Amino acid sequence: MGINRRNLLQATSAAAAFFGAGAAKAATASPRKGDVELRGTVGRLERLGSLELESQQDFLTGFRSFVNDDLRKAAAMRAEAIVKSAGMDPKGEMKYAQAAALFEKDPIMATYVKAWVANQQQTWSTIQDYFHRNADQYLSEMDAFDKQGPGTVEWDPKMFIPDYTKHEIHIQPGGYVGDPFAGYINFYGVNNFYAGRNYQDETQYAIAQAVPLPKDGKVKRILDLGCATGRLTLQMKERFPDAEVWGIDVGGPMVRYAHVRAADLGIDVNYAQRLAEDTKFPDGYFDIVTSYILMHEVTIEASHKITAEALRVLRPGGVYFPVDFANGKQRGPITPYAAFSVWWDHRWNNEVWSIDYRDSNYADFMRKAGFAVDETVKSARRGHGGLLGIKT
Repeated sequence: MGINRRNLLQATSAAAAFFGAGAAKAATASPRKGDVELRGTVGRLERLGSLELESQQDFLTGFRSFVNDDLRKAAAMRAEAIVKSAGMDPKGEMKYAQAAALFEKDPIMATYVKAWVANQQQTWSTIQDYFHRNADQYLSEMDAFDKQGPGTVEWDPKMFIPDYTKHEIHIQPGGYVGDPFAGYINFYGVNNFYAGRNYQDETQYAIAQAVPLPKDGKVKRILDLGCATGRLTLQMKERFPDAEVWGIDVGGPMVRYAHVRAADLGIDVNYAQRLAEDTKFPDGYFDIVTSYILMHEVTIEASHKITAEALRVLRPGGVYFPVDFANGKQRGPITPYAAFSVWWDHRWNNEVWSIDYRDSNYADFMRKAGFAVDETVKSARRGHGGLLGIKT
């Protein structure tokens, strides 16, 4: 099991060059007013505030790689054997509840799930504990960055928060709205989710590069829905440096941290705490609207409203590029092992709405909202659907 920091440090110079001015600035700029930067940066990644915490996360990230690779393969092989012994086809369709009943008490399957969930819990708790122990420093950092640019941030502690957004998705303690350090916690915890492969926002870079242009090629304004800690928002700005770029999220702590990071990198983007179904922007304001893994984390009702809102704020000819898990005709069969994977992720990783989304057809949602839909665009991420909406 490798130590990810070693690979990361070897890649520092190349990453700073590859990911543009923001990465280089993060590595070389003098500290900004109020900036808490205790241990420097690696490319565009600000290192965690203590060596102990960084070491814990290195171990947990390495362990996640082991779980995702070796343990997952063992679980898949065991699932196939169980299905065959029951006289069924491992490549046939299976309902979620049937898969749960068939697999959940098997020791190999249970070991895989328990190891994955325990790693997730430990990742969150160690990061959350650190930021809570150092609350004054990081609250002061957000307060300082609220008042400085580049870019802007708006958030409202009195904003109405719909109940469906208050769940602790991914078992993140407090979720996206219930902990003042949700942005810090999510950013560093998600680095673990990507198993050490996204320290320089590589995933969001690839997605941003895949976003199709409007037919006329004009891109003046961009909106990133459900932006979380703003990684895709930043990459959209770096691809389109002359555009006005906004990222919105229901979590005030999420957009506050997103702005801290953007301003520290010297990237001029705007963040706002707003609902994706009620963005507050004028009709026809944007040329491009994006979202990344948003729709499976909201209710079906909210998904319809968000899609309609994306249409409203796009100008004629504007494009909507939602990146999420494949569903509808792009999904393919739900095999026994796949059904179990979806079920335990829903049950133990608190993916409250994921099953509803996976069993729906988001392309149809887009058509119902009024988009012309292209289902032939290349997927921006493996395992995700490829959809493009065009406002006619």
